[in-house]
Amino acid sequence: MSSRAQVYLLALVFISTGLGLTLYKNRALSFPLSPGSLTRVWEIEAKISFWANQQAITVDLALPQSQHDYQVIDETFASSGYGFDIRKNDEQRRAIWTRREAGGQQTLYYKLKITQQGTEALQIEPPNPSTAPDKLIWTPAQEATAATLIEQARALSADPNSFATQLLKLLKQHESIKGSHSLNDPRNRVSQANLALQLFKRAELASHIVRGISLVDRVHNQAATELIEVFDGRSWHIVDPVAASFGLPEAFFIWQRGGDSLLQLEGGRRSKIRFSLIANDLPAKNVALMHVQDPDSTLTDFNIYSLPVEKQAVFKLLLLVPIGALVVVLFRVLIGIRTSGTFMPVLIAMAFMQTTLLTGVGLLTALVIVGLWIRSYLSQLDLLMVSRIAAVLIVVVMLMAVFSVVSHKLGLEQMLNMTFFPMVILAWTIERLSITWEEDGAREVAVQGIGSLTVAIVAYLAMTNALVGHLTYNFPELLLAVLGIILLLGQYSGYRLNELFRFQSAVE
Repeated sequence: MSSRAQVYLLALVFISTGLGLTLYKNRALSFPLSPGSLTRVWEIEAKISFWANQQAITVDLALPQSQHDYQVIDETFASSGYGFDIRKNDEQRRAIWTRREAGGQQTLYYKLKITQQGTEALQIEPPNPSTAPDKLIWTPAQEATAATLIEQARALSADPNSFATQLLKLLKQHESIKGSHSLNDPRNRVSQANLALQLFKRAELASHIVRGISLVDRVHNQAATELIEVFDGRSWHIVDPVAASFGLPEAFFIWQRGGDSLLQLEGGRRSKIRFSLIANDLPAKNVALMHVQDPDSTLTDFNIYSLPVEKQAVFKLLLLVPIGALVVVLFRVLIGIRTSGTFMPVLIAMAFMQTTLLTGVGLLTALVIVGLWIRSYLSQLDLLMVSRIAAVLIVVVMLMAVFSVVSHKLGLEQMLNMTFFPMVILAWTIERLSITWEEDGAREVAVQGIGSLTVAIVAYLAMTNALVGHLTYNFPELLLAVLGIILLLGQYSGYRLNELFRFQSAVE
């Protein structure tokens, strides 16, 4: 394989890998591509209250899981004086609070945070027959009424979905007429969803109850809403047992699908669970980091968030260096601007980031002019190169100290940041420009000096761009794509932009 083909292959691999990892973090882990993005996070508090009977207590609560468009990112349990455990049975998580003895009013809390995500809805298998609810005990008259409703619904329907709709409508009409044949026992009333579930069970239609809450901001003491999910032989469909309409309500978070009851209590009575909600708009990156900190998260790409904050600040600056290098390559390869040194403009741009642009340009120009004048004087003393550079370095440091003191007296605090200038690079730059002056004249020095300053300014503008800083810090894998682009530019051997103007007269 030729060297050109190897370069193209490496560039393709680097660019594809960088863009692929970036897309993965954005789509799968919800890292935002733009700075300042906000994500709505719902804080839900489930309050469990009951009366304990001075005996052993066991509280069993179904826990929600990530499903549909919502992802659970954090959960906490408040169980003072209670033992606590989480059990998982038949793909359902349940929280268990236990206590040897308790009496009087008791309160437990479960809090979680959820956020919306763009994943596909979960595919749920048909329920296990062993988890089907027990039949209600009905009188012969009630059994006959149920059979009549089922037969009427079958006659008015053509498939499982239409059968469910018609049966729910008939049940609603029947229960609206209070009479002795009502399916709901006045001494032990059950919800409309449970009545419908009993009818579906007698009609041999696979179904289970879905419990959830409506996501409404600043709501307190909200009770769980019960829906029914029916299986038509191919897929599951959610239906509202009261409105007899299919479809999941808008902004509805499913808490439990099938399984046992939402809350079970042993050793107490008058149990109740109520939900309180509040919505907050948080930075999207912080929400994504909550996903990353989840032990079940499948983050496989590089990240620096586990480093100390001080180290993260250093890397945040270092990750901008490849962007400055790309700017230098573009200007030198495609435009043909000559600079003093290859990547000295990148270091100067980093210095500008500490002093601001106008202050940095002024300080750099003053230091280089004074340094060239001192270098020209030292060259007349016939010193060795090492001694000459060391002398220029010392003079540069002294000039920085003088400028800092003067700027402080004048109240120009921004000029105090001039110590961030790379002193050794400045000394070498002054030395290189001096040699260029002796060999090629003042014009070449001006060309290289202006070129270096121009490239440094453009690199500074690119490196201080908010979007660029956000992408390099949160998606460092994009630097692989930058590397691939630089490799491709390394194969360019055509005319530079300045050469088109240079040979314009020959073309004419």
